[in-house]
Amino acid sequence: MKILAVDSSGLVASVAIVEDTNLIAEYTVNYKKTHSQTLLPMLDEIVKMTETDLNSIDAIAVAKGPGSFTGLRIGAATVKGLGFALNKPVIGVPTVEGLAMNMYDSSALICPIMDARRNQVYTGLYRFHDHKLDVVKDQIPIAVDELIDSLNLLGEEVVFLGDGVPVYESVIREKIQVKYSFAPAHMNKQRASALAVRAFDYWENGLYGSADDFVPEYLRMSQAERERAEKEAH
Repeated sequence: MKILAVDSSGLVASVAIVEDTNLIAEYTVNYKKTHSQTLLPMLDEIVKMTETDLNSIDAIAVAKGPGSFTGLRIGAATVKGLGFALNKPVIGVPTVEGLAMNMYDSSALICPIMDARRNQVYTGLYRFHDHKLDVVKDQIPIAVDELIDSLNLLGEEVVFLGDGVPVYESVIREKIQVKYSFAPAHMNKQRASALAVRAFDYWENGLYGSADDFVPEYLRMSQAERERAEKEAH
């Protein structure tokens, strides 16, 4: 089973090819260029470097949201185009679950946080049980203070990761009351290889579809949609 995975949900752009338990290639960039500039050249590069025939791919995995509205749309357009051209199924993986896979077999409660602006984050809670990722709380948008309060009530050790950490680290340090840590640099951002590994779970459970049917999950309205709704309300 060979999966091509794409994650453009946040600041990081990442592409990987994973075959069974073997990571064939991964290209991850965390820089100021837009995903529309980087994603296809990155994909082209790993295909050329590994001499991969894209027709040999069994499925294409993509971070389906939440995340950057622009990034999710670029990822969706890329994957839908590839899936249609290659006639391959698409596996949409929740972004925050892909992040949680970075912390494989961690004994702590895993809390990925993505900056959602307005003092909110996209987050979920996860733990590993028998080497499998369990969803403790599904991904949602939530105020940072509310998230910290809920973690304090749970009373478990927690590990944070994601692009929301540098934004809200000082608030977390000030208000968290349980034992906690922050994931190191090689584990704290989106990685397409982690997304691909989670995609295998979805594949085994029949949770995939056609390129035509795939749509991102934004979890909330974009800023433009919110502003339009506010104008209409007044």
